[in-house]
Amino acid sequence: MLPLRPEAQVRGLQTSLSLVSSDPLRSPDEPGSNSDNLRESPAESASSQETWPTAAAKKMENRKTEINSLEQKVIHRVSGAGKVTLQDIARESVGTICEKMRCLPPVYLEELKNGLRVILEGGNASQHREEFFILQKLVQNRADLTEKTLVRAHRVQLEILVAINTGIQGFLHPSINLSQTSLIEIFGYKRCRNIACQNLLPADDCTCEICTNTNGFCNLCMCVICNKFDFDVNTCRWIGCDLCSHWTHTDCAIREQLICMGPSSKSEAGPSEMVFRCQACNRTSELVGWVKDVFQHCAASWDGEALMRELDYVSRIFHGNKEPRGRKLFWKCGDIIEKLKTKNMDSKAASRAILMFFQEGLENGESGRSIAPQDACNRIAEVVAEAIRKMEMVADEKMRMFKKARMDLEACDHELADKSREVAELKMERQKKKLQIEELEKIVRLKNAEAEMFQVKANEAKQEAERLQRIALAKQDKSEEEFTSNYLKQRLNEAEAEKQYLYKKIKLQDSSRSSGGDPSQMLIYSKIHDLLYSVPTKPETQGKEHHPFGTSP
Repeated sequence: MLPLRPEAQVRGLQTSLSLVSSDPLRSPDEPGSNSDNLRESPAESASSQETWPTAAAKKMENRKTEINSLEQKVIHRVSGAGKVTLQDIARESVGTICEKMRCLPPVYLEELKNGLRVILEGGNASQHREEFFILQKLVQNRADLTEKTLVRAHRVQLEILVAINTGIQGFLHPSINLSQTSLIEIFGYKRCRNIACQNLLPADDCTCEICTNTNGFCNLCMCVICNKFDFDVNTCRWIGCDLCSHWTHTDCAIREQLICMGPSSKSEAGPSEMVFRCQACNRTSELVGWVKDVFQHCAASWDGEALMRELDYVSRIFHGNKEPRGRKLFWKCGDIIEKLKTKNMDSKAASRAILMFFQEGLENGESGRSIAPQDACNRIAEVVAEAIRKMEMVADEKMRMFKKARMDLEACDHELADKSREVAELKMERQKKKLQIEELEKIVRLKNAEAEMFQVKANEAKQEAERLQRIALAKQDKSEEEFTSNYLKQRLNEAEAEKQYLYKKIKLQDSSRSSGGDPSQMLIYSKIHDLLYSVPTKPETQGKEHHPFGTSP
């Protein structure tokens, strides 16, 4: 038998995550439903921890009061048209709700999640259970909730839809942060809804009828009968099949009468013993050796309470057993439980006693049994045939894995060759780019040198131009002075010549007047005489006005 469940499936999560059924076809009153645990018998209530929590009523009322007060404060700040309820999320289209939720404040979205958590916790059992099944029916009857539509959903909207569909409030917990793809796969039953497992379904590519036809079933962490999971390991509470490795709650197996007297798993012709018939593969596994392995591997880690619980499981498994070994084990478990209850034996002594019983009592019982030679031969033949069958299955699996590995290796070789070619091309391209960069750097250095040379020549030309400009200005000033001096001399000469001319003319007229003349002419001659004597004081004006050949400068 498989001695214990794999611990890799728990990852440290505890049963604080409240879980309810995700099967819409079951009613709240059916035994297989997750909501049937309000008042179960010990055999049923211990079969799964995927149930409504029984929290204190006062604590629940306080929490509800706080949630209602916060919800009222948030609702006051949100307009009536923009509010979103759990019924709206379960009923209306993904796009419509997504647009509304984007406009809502984060505190309002958190209160939506808190409201659903209260329903899933089931403080008010009948009312909350009815509300949950209404929401779950609305969600699971919709045909528009596909991968394409859920990709566009708001994060909180998707978490609420997954929580309603699976009945697990852990998806609403702030510390649980799954990717959107994982949430969509869980909603579509393509990934295990157990947050501690998260395997793709069907797990291990199992092709059995249960894994193929049961939505959301994971054979690594769920019970074949009730389809529930919990976080218990190293316990007799779970029974694993030797052949298909599917797991079943011990209580579920007892309730469905899958634990009963039957032919020995080693030989159908041998004596009857207590066996477990797996509902997945319909084959049997013996239970005495399984219980022995569990106690030998795990009893050292159990405290007194856990040991009593495990002994109680073993007592219920072998209750009504008619085979000597099972009957002795049943009596031994009852005796140790009674001693533990009356404090006549401590847990360590009880653990040693049951282990000693497994080592001595069962081995003596097995050695005391004798079988016929033909039965022995038949058992050996069956064992050999089973071993050969398993070896052939393993060989086929190994061959398939070898072919797959070889194909993967060839694909890797091809990819490696392609990558090598790409690397060589990249190296060549890099070398070319390097040469081009070096050439460009040479050109840049040359151009910089030319620019510096031209800058030096430009500076020299500028200095020469400034020098020539200073020389030109000096020559211009000198030429202007010479021109002014020459012009004044010329005008002075012209004025002198004019003066001589007029003087001669006056003198001529004086001579003519002395011989006799008109008094009016004498007046004119006197004015001319005055003008002649005033000419040297204004040479430029006189020259301009009276010299017939005067020119402007």
